[in-house]
Amino acid sequence: MQNKQKQGETAPLRALGLMSGTSLDGVDAAIIETDGVTVKSFGPVRSVPYDAGFRARLRDLLGKESAGADIIADFTAAQAEAALTLLAENNLTPADIDVIGFHGQTIFHDPAGRLTVQIGDGAMMAELTGIDTVAEFRHADVAAGGEGAPFASLYHRALAKSLDGPLAVLNLGGVGNVTYIDGDEALAFDTGPANALMDDWVLRHTGAPFDDGGRIAANGVVNAAALAKLLDHPYFDLTPPKSLDRDQFPVKEAIEGLGLEEGTATLLRFTVESIRRALDHLPGKPKRWLLTGGGRKNPELVRCIAEVVEAPAEPVEAVGWRGDDLEAEAFAFLAVRSLRGLPLSLPTTTGVPEPMPGGVLYPAPVLKRESA
Repeated sequence: MQNKQKQGETAPLRALGLMSGTSLDGVDAAIIETDGVTVKSFGPVRSVPYDAGFRARLRDLLGKESAGADIIADFTAAQAEAALTLLAENNLTPADIDVIGFHGQTIFHDPAGRLTVQIGDGAMMAELTGIDTVAEFRHADVAAGGEGAPFASLYHRALAKSLDGPLAVLNLGGVGNVTYIDGDEALAFDTGPANALMDDWVLRHTGAPFDDGGRIAANGVVNAAALAKLLDHPYFDLTPPKSLDRDQFPVKEAIEGLGLEEGTATLLRFTVESIRRALDHLPGKPKRWLLTGGGRKNPELVRCIAEVVEAPAEPVEAVGWRGDDLEAEAFAFLAVRSLRGLPLSLPTTTGVPEPMPGGVLYPAPVLKRESA
């Protein structure tokens, strides 16, 4: 924390998490009650998809190290509106929420260069909502030499305390990441692509935002040469913890010229094979794989993953978790940990040298908070 913290508190806080992932599909908002160690209760949730125009504006920022004031303000306002609408729909007011966890939108991620960029204005969020806001979750980790990702691992561990291990939580968002959990042990790293490359390919060829139900990929044949080129990347040989940017792989060079179905099938297999390679870096064989993120709704992808991990692979809903809301919940959880000075990341989750607190607190203006 770089600002005043609420140290020494142990009572649960009601936190609202906001998450906009690498798939660029929209904002998820979720409320939980937590003390930053365990989750006491799960509150209401809301998802707001971005319209095509706004998604295109965000897409244009990918790979850039900065963004203009206009898009940052528009992005923050859209997220604040989602938060306030969630409250209004559930007869809650800003005074009912202790803190917002505002992740922002990742547009650039280069931990080797000690730089990660998430757009979003924490002070503006606190002003618009009248709620204390924690933002800039990844910055301290990256500045200290960590990967800055994956960042939901401690939340996965908290949720999995009552489950038999070892197990793996596989997040299939834009980028794939896995958390290996065995008791208090948590190892996490990005596995490779998940949905982003397939989504970009399908959008380019059809105008649709994703391969609904995996039907396009299921009707295609994998191009072995293109797949080999994609898998011939040094990332897969790196020892975790490790992380990557959504556009790190030479997709254009590998699959240019392929048809819609062949390209989609090849990119799906690329995701699956990256997960196969991740198995080599796990300290044990998970008895069970719990899938979260949008990819868990792609039956072709899930079927192929189950084959390569040789264990049950099922959506997190099988254990009562909310797969559409898990990352938003995670940043609500991490916001409370940040307020209490608890680590947000560990050497085994991001490669940071020591357990690392983080986040920046933006207090709501006093007058606004008192009138909420």
